[in-house]
Amino acid sequence: MSILVESVSKLYGKQKALDNVSFEVKTGEIVGFLGPNGAGKSTMMKIITGFLPPASGRVLVNGLEVGTGNPDVKRQIGYLPENNPLYPEMYVREYLGFVASIYGREKKSKKQIDRIIELTGLSPEQNKQIGSLSKGYRQRVGLAQALIHNPAVLILDEATTGLDPNQIIEIRNLIKEAGREKTVLLSTHIMQEVEAICERVIIIDHGVIMANEEKSKIYSLVNQPKQIIIVEFDKHVELSELSGIENIGNVKLIRNNTWQIESEGQEDIRPAVFNFAVSKNLTVLSLQKQQSNLEEVFRHLTS
Repeated sequence: MSILVESVSKLYGKQKALDNVSFEVKTGEIVGFLGPNGAGKSTMMKIITGFLPPASGRVLVNGLEVGTGNPDVKRQIGYLPENNPLYPEMYVREYLGFVASIYGREKKSKKQIDRIIELTGLSPEQNKQIGSLSKGYRQRVGLAQALIHNPAVLILDEATTGLDPNQIIEIRNLIKEAGREKTVLLSTHIMQEVEAICERVIIIDHGVIMANEEKSKIYSLVNQPKQIIIVEFDKHVELSELSGIENIGNVKLIRNNTWQIESEGQEDIRPAVFNFAVSKNLTVLSLQKQQSNLEEVFRHLTS
């Protein structure tokens, strides 16, 4: 296993930021670490990376205990903090060489810098000052410094904050590429990002783990009607007519000729809706079964 968190608590005065938190992130996993503001996410990440000591409990990274002063622990971890602190007066290659020297990789730094620059798409900007780069390229530099020493574990805190949709997709692809070889713990408020790249989701609120599930299973944590379907007809339909279909519960008009239909029953109601359309001489333009999404699960567990 790459990250093992055992019974970690953290206090700020009398406020308990983390309350007996335990979880594992195994080698090769990309795990989403979610929670509202003030939930304890950044505190937990700073403890994993050794920037903060826990009040109690311990963290192991690849079998090495964090906070013991062992420099090998730091070499195992690549960290991109939320605010991405860079040196704007330094040039991209210069900065990456500086970071490589901190980890004692001067002898291998040129080849590694070339590889990381190519991986993160920094080639066109590699000879520019960091301060002159766009927000998207500065995030790439932050990710590059987290990767420069070839760590086994990546800790990414709000890696796509402030980026436009195209930049988000680019950074997301970089994280997926890195996740093929490394263990990634990703904190973000962008639920679509987690749904797109993470295999497992951990949700924390008020310092307590509320969920720790594979992505495919976490949707079952929301209590909702057994079925929700969205159907679009080619013509107007009366609410009273749709409500008369057997096993139908709530019916709501979403937009012109498009309805949301709920059912508590176990039986699939789509055939009944289709047969209704045939009986009324209606054409079904679209008919789909709606699933819970991660945003609903997040709100359900943290509201």
